[in-house]
Amino acid sequence: MTERELILFDLDGTLIDTAPDMAAALNDLLSAEGREPLPFADIRPHVSHGAAGLLRVGFDDHGDTADSGRLRASFLDRYQSNLAGASQPFPGIAELLQRIEEDGRAWGVVTNKPGWLTEPLLHLLGLDTRAAVVVSGDTLEQRKPHPAPLLHACTQTGHEPTRAVYVGDAERDVAAGIAAGMDTFVAVYGYLGPDDHPNDWGASALLEQPGDLWPHLIQPARSVETP
Repeated sequence: MTERELILFDLDGTLIDTAPDMAAALNDLLSAEGREPLPFADIRPHVSHGAAGLLRVGFDDHGDTADSGRLRASFLDRYQSNLAGASQPFPGIAELLQRIEEDGRAWGVVTNKPGWLTEPLLHLLGLDTRAAVVVSGDTLEQRKPHPAPLLHACTQTGHEPTRAVYVGDAERDVAAGIAAGMDTFVAVYGYLGPDDHPNDWGASALLEQPGDLWPHLIQPARSVETP
């Protein structure tokens, strides 16, 4: 039994609600391409899947066309120009982070979002200097669901994986956390869609809101063996 000393969060859909700005970038691109904008409710569940997932929603044939690279670049340009127009930490995250810090624990970010988007976003929201570690999608060769980014975060902060937890809103997050030997938690307040079944992912618990994590943090961690 060990204490949870390092709390790692996925970014989009877990720590930060980036859906408004990513949806705006997609709809701006759709309009520029002569297509009808999509309702926000249709876009939100796909935000955790990044540019590729959003382009599949807006341009269902983009992956099979020679134009896919241009669409991706155009989307990312639009998104980068307005990273934090409406993006904010989810309600309850500010209080959770403060509690973690006041209790002498560390927190960090492990995301598949590339560093050239992750780092400016965290800076704009004033979180970059507070995070003990930030591992982006291009920090290593591997990305989630591979456990390497989570293990790298532990190495960088000097914590054992069994003393860390990971919180995410996608099945790949849970897979990565379990493979890294961590307790994992699903942020069901994030970007889950109707085809997601988080009860089947093997997570330690589901979180309806960020504050639901705290009771788990003050309990001794269960022993977790890396598969």
